[in-house]
Amino acid sequence: MKLRFLLLTVVLFSASSSFAQANQGAAPVKAMALTLESTTFKNGEFLPQRTAFDGFDCGGQNIIPHLRWNNPPAGTKSYVITEYDPDAPTVSGFWHWGIYNIPGDTTEIPEGANQSGSLPTGSSQMFTDYGATGYGGSCPPVGDAPHHYTFTVYALDVDKLELTPGTTTGAFLMFNIRQHTLDKAQLIGLYERK
Repeated sequence: MKLRFLLLTVVLFSASSSFAQANQGAAPVKAMALTLESTTFKNGEFLPQRTAFDGFDCGGQNIIPHLRWNNPPAGTKSYVITEYDPDAPTVSGFWHWGIYNIPGDTTEIPEGANQSGSLPTGSSQMFTDYGATGYGGSCPPVGDAPHHYTFTVYALDVDKLELTPGTTTGAFLMFNIRQHTLDKAQLIGLYERK
């Protein structure tokens, strides 16, 4: 009986070892990652002045830059896009924009969509750190080193976030998408005021 058990153990060990060696070189198939790009600016380069805030002597026109995303993961039902400045002279950065409940079949937002009325149907915008709902362009303090304006697209596994338009803050939006994010992609634009 002991001999049979020993022989069975050796056979099973040999079989599993051979299987592991045969599959060692097989790499897992990985889906392409979500990407984000813009025709308004390139990643790591300066945002044009027209995208800057149109108040506080920032000299801009408060125009949303063009944003296009590709390669959403399987199961994507909606998107969220945010613009955040981690370099703002506050303890928590600065939320410039957030738009959520973007339909899953949407793949871009045209430049100036906030002024032309062409934001995605059914989407809602968050309450920004400017104290208003909607897009608020870059406006770093005069003399600061260039700030890094981080645009992020999040692919979500839900059709709709049940949030209150006009009162949803950046922190509350991030809290609510945490458990629904399938993938994200970022694009960083620089801006400074001399």
